[in-house]
Amino acid sequence: MARQTPFEQLVFSGGGLRCFWQGGFIDVVRDEIGLEPVRIASVSGGALSAAGFICRRGRLVFDVMTDRFEKADSNVAWNTFDEDGVTPHQRIYREVVDEVIDEEARAQIAEGPSWQVLLGHPPSDGLPKASGVAAVAAYEAELHTRGSPHPETPERLGVTSSLVDGREAARAGRLTDLICAAAVIPPVFEPPSWDGRPVIDGGMADQAPMPEPNAGATLVLLTRRYDSLPDVAGRTYLWPRDETPADKIDFTDPDKLRGTWDCGVDDGRRYLKDRKAL
Repeated sequence: MARQTPFEQLVFSGGGLRCFWQGGFIDVVRDEIGLEPVRIASVSGGALSAAGFICRRGRLVFDVMTDRFEKADSNVAWNTFDEDGVTPHQRIYREVVDEVIDEEARAQIAEGPSWQVLLGHPPSDGLPKASGVAAVAAYEAELHTRGSPHPETPERLGVTSSLVDGREAARAGRLTDLICAAAVIPPVFEPPSWDGRPVIDGGMADQAPMPEPNAGATLVLLTRRYDSLPDVAGRTYLWPRDETPADKIDFTDPDKLRGTWDCGVDDGRRYLKDRKAL
């Protein structure tokens, strides 16, 4: 008889490269506790974590990304400016997604559990980059004052969001575009569009979006500590015990990426030990 999953819902927060903490944590914990959620929600870099989780390629995502970082010596596109814009990040990220989330993986995702990706939309369609920068500034200010993964200020400035069906994107051949669109931080990256609407990082709207419908025990994997977390029955927030070595968008240091994965592994082992002690 199959074990009942302890969490019906799983949420992957954003955090850029800090999301590899999620990968290390899941790699240790998943099979030990029978983590097979019915619904998954994700945002920003957490979208790639979620995709790796669903098709069981989280470790491969880490290995391929680390290999790309071995070959990157600058976060500025000095030699490929015409192709990459200011930075090579979007190109490298897309290459990793294309390689790991291949046709077989997309088929698994299309038939997998319900999965939604939160996309943010800037206040102005006409000036998506400029208004996106304003949204980032408001988000950062609230992060350091209120300290919650569920910000309020960007929404007051007109930031909106939409939950996109990841399974449908996989069936339609749009999954790479969706995962890449989810992780676009203005002004560093060029804002793409989704179904005719400009997109900014969904973390500006919510760093821990709940799936729709929202029902059942929920595990939220954050990538940093927050001072203010809501006390919601049936919802468990987990985050790195120590600050991860990797920051959001430094694509030049594979050792920091390895250290962040290892932090997740260590925290996963500690989590299992604590569960056994209960």
